[in-house]
Amino acid sequence: MKEVLKNYSGIIFLLGGIIIGSLIGIFAPDTVGYLKPLGDIFLNLLFVSVVPLVFFAVANSISQVEKEGKFGKIIFSMIFTFLLFIIIAALFTIAVVYFFPTEALPSTSPEKLDTGADVGWGNRIVSFFTVSEFTDLFSRKNMLALLIFAFLTGTAVRKAGETGRPFALFLTSGYEVMKELLLIVMKAAPIGLGAYFAYQVATVGPQLFGFYAKPLALYYVAGIVYFLLFFTLYAFFAKGKDGVQKFWKNNIYPSLTAISTCSSFATMPANLQAAARIGVPTAIANIVIPIGSTLHKNGSSMSSIIKIYVAFLIIGEDFFDPMNLLLALGITVFVSIVAGGIPNGGYIGEMLMISVYQLPVEAIPAVMILGTLVDPLATVLNSTGDTVAAMFVTKISGAKFTEPKDFAV
Repeated sequence: MKEVLKNYSGIIFLLGGIIIGSLIGIFAPDTVGYLKPLGDIFLNLLFVSVVPLVFFAVANSISQVEKEGKFGKIIFSMIFTFLLFIIIAALFTIAVVYFFPTEALPSTSPEKLDTGADVGWGNRIVSFFTVSEFTDLFSRKNMLALLIFAFLTGTAVRKAGETGRPFALFLTSGYEVMKELLLIVMKAAPIGLGAYFAYQVATVGPQLFGFYAKPLALYYVAGIVYFLLFFTLYAFFAKGKDGVQKFWKNNIYPSLTAISTCSSFATMPANLQAAARIGVPTAIANIVIPIGSTLHKNGSSMSSIIKIYVAFLIIGEDFFDPMNLLLALGITVFVSIVAGGIPNGGYIGEMLMISVYQLPVEAIPAVMILGTLVDPLATVLNSTGDTVAAMFVTKISGAKFTEPKDFAV
């Protein structure tokens, strides 16, 4: 019994915080305004800790992996895995909406959005990948630029040879220090996430029973099936029955964190911890999971298909026309990979959808509301998919699983 409490105490406390928060959100919604600051404080501490961790983890791992001559193979395996998982998720969702069609949603009043139309696409592309000031890199709003900078820094360290060795030691030391910092911050997770979950239940919960119940139910059922079935298959391919057992044993804490925060970024430390306990090599986990939190979105892939499907229901056109399906897959890949690294990337994906299909503007509010309401499960699929992706990359890159570690962040 003591061993069980030792191994699962973190999960038990976190689940307890979420349950208490949910009950408060349901039965005492007027009090959530006083609790939300606790959740905001915790998330802010988590975000400011994770940003430097991402830089140190990616830069340090790339500098080390290149020395072993495996860098190119790991990167290729990662790109292949991300694309494969995203496309499988999209095709699965298309099959679901084909075999389980829903009724058309009522159109909603047009809503004007700030789409950034006044900004040229050239400037927009530049802002996706770079920032103009060094200090702007260390913002969670510029994660794609930070990942690219960390990638280049790790490469430069390797090319600097012996003269770059002190800086390489700095990266290694910084990574270890930021791990310890995150362990300290995560001690407050049951309180912080419980408070934040109370706010979510009280504010978003009532909307679940409106006109969007059917497509929402379709997404949640399909998402849960995908989560249980396909993640199990991916884990089995990566490491057999042992991989399945270790993945699900260590995926509870990240899943609860994802549901509570609706943030892949905030779930990243829990994913890194799970990967270490599964036995994913540190060099692979520290590349695949941080990059995956921005560029690998199974849940967003599924929600993109659902939103396009609903938009076609609104205007009464055939979603299953072959050309429409091909365009839907293209938009989904863009939204899941490219827009995932952009602030408000979901809005950009929705604007792209409206533009490509020449849909009426009145479809925008419907897909926006759906995007908001599917966010909890989408985040679970987006974030925990990075852990099983790291397992998959380990397998196809030819790397070896290591002995599970008690902790790593």
